[in-house]
Amino acid sequence: MSNLDELDEYEAELELRLKREYAAVFGLFRYCIVTQDSTYLCNKHELRVLPQTSYPFFHLTMDDVWVWDKNRPSRMIPRAEVYTSSDVTIEELRGEGEGPALTPEALAEKLGETLTGEDDIS
Repeated sequence: MSNLDELDEYEAELELRLKREYAAVFGLFRYCIVTQDSTYLCNKHELRVLPQTSYPFFHLTMDDVWVWDKNRPSRMIPRAEVYTSSDVTIEELRGEGEGPALTPEALAEKLGETLTGEDDIS
């Protein structure tokens, strides 16, 4: 197997893990936000239009965020800000007051992990 084949296989594995994680965490979030550069899942957002002379400029602030990026060691972050002049699509995944459909245990099961209680101090 050549180095290029190994690299392609590694990239395919990263992409597959990312897609599985996305499917697993999707139910935790209220909004799906798509920009030209990335896809985000979040529970709170604010979109402001910053007028420019030739085109609109958008400032998007998100809290409790999951970022679609296979190269990040952690895709869950507390806050993200995005500036873009391209389209921003915001989809509401569940209504106001509706809780997330997943428990931590169900999420771990979807991700193929087990919760062991390692964080508990005896």
